[in-house]
Amino acid sequence: MLKAHSRLFEHVTLGVDLVIIAACWVLAYVVRFWVFRAAVIPPFEGYALQLVPILVVWGFAFRAFDLYRPNRLGSRVSEWFDVAKGSTLGVLVLVAVMTFAFRGYDYSRIVILLFWVESIVAASLSRALFREGLRLARRHGYNQRYALVVGGGEPAAEVLRVLRRRADVGIRVLGLLSDKREVPDNVRWLGGIEDVRAALDRQPVDIVFIALPHADYSRLTTVLSGIGDDPVAIHLVPDVFGLASLRGGVEEFETVPFIHLRESPLYGWNRVLKRAFDLVFGALTLVLLAPAMLAVVAALKLTSPGPVLYRQERMGVDGRRFRMLKFRTMRVDAEAETGPVWTRPDDPRRTRVGAFLRRTSLDELPQLFNVLRGEMSLVGPRPERPSFVEEFRRRVPGYMLRHKVKAGITGWAQVNGWRGNTSIEKRIECDLYYIERWSLGFDLKILIQTLWYGFRNRNAY
Repeated sequence: MLKAHSRLFEHVTLGVDLVIIAACWVLAYVVRFWVFRAAVIPPFEGYALQLVPILVVWGFAFRAFDLYRPNRLGSRVSEWFDVAKGSTLGVLVLVAVMTFAFRGYDYSRIVILLFWVESIVAASLSRALFREGLRLARRHGYNQRYALVVGGGEPAAEVLRVLRRRADVGIRVLGLLSDKREVPDNVRWLGGIEDVRAALDRQPVDIVFIALPHADYSRLTTVLSGIGDDPVAIHLVPDVFGLASLRGGVEEFETVPFIHLRESPLYGWNRVLKRAFDLVFGALTLVLLAPAMLAVVAALKLTSPGPVLYRQERMGVDGRRFRMLKFRTMRVDAEAETGPVWTRPDDPRRTRVGAFLRRTSLDELPQLFNVLRGEMSLVGPRPERPSFVEEFRRRVPGYMLRHKVKAGITGWAQVNGWRGNTSIEKRIECDLYYIERWSLGFDLKILIQTLWYGFRNRNAY
């Protein structure tokens, strides 16, 4: 019965589309010659002759772009784009028909242009109203489809959450087939994953959502074999939840779809914008802070023997190493005996001026030169020393993902207090949060917070 209703909706939608398209053609003629008061008004009979090819062409064009398929889970925007593409194809065919089959009649190009715009707008609006009416009916329990969810873990939980939240799509979940009996409230457990055949035999089902964790992908063939040739719609939900840690997406190369599980948001114009932001604000900050930096240089020279700058190897974007600049805050050869170690409160290796510089984070100012050279950014995950990186990547899942972007002088972790010898896990959580939600506005927010928090952080020593 539901499939019969679906076919009825298809026929009704097609009929409404054709009526709207015909009305748009007549309206375009009226607007061009009667509303704008043309000096010479051609007879309508010549335009009426085009109604038959218009309705045939638009019917085929809209079907070619699959505009009459069931669209419960589809996007409104994608449907509007399909309407625009179908109308554009229709207009191109219409112009060809007029050119070769109706040479003796001169059709107004303005009428054709108005008709093209009207057909897109009117067909899209009518469909939006139609879909909204269906959603209202589905919220009240009409026009329902019945579904099973097969799987477990985050993929199955997310499907159940979305379908519960979106009652307007009219998909009622009959139950979950999962190896674990721990199911959300108001969801029936119907058996294990291999029981899909028995579940289909017990009750009428329209849709099966296969939402297996990636560890269970080897069982996909078993599930499909269990479904067999039942006339049900099958939707496979890939487990990107357990695999994707950064922004991803779907891209088609030739005819092969690729799902990007891990991709930096900083590519293309985003990368150009961030680099321009670094250059402009980095240079401006360097000019403004030049007097303070000269004062630090003088203080270091007067109070401690040795070089003013300290060059330390760090790991940056894509795991590339670079020499990060800092004002020297410890005595020369401070790590000769201990090797690379974290600083600690009242560290005896610090110089008198160095303690002040570290407490106020003024020792980081030379990294503005790293920014101008393109080795660092103003904002990003703080770079670590390679020896620490090797340690952290072994015990912190996702640690190396922070190297998908340039290291920064400051970052989201730092303004939230996770700097110095603090929780690496919390720091990585903040770094990945920043990478996934990057924007120039977010960078500016972090810089402003750095001005407020960065010079008085309790973990800077």
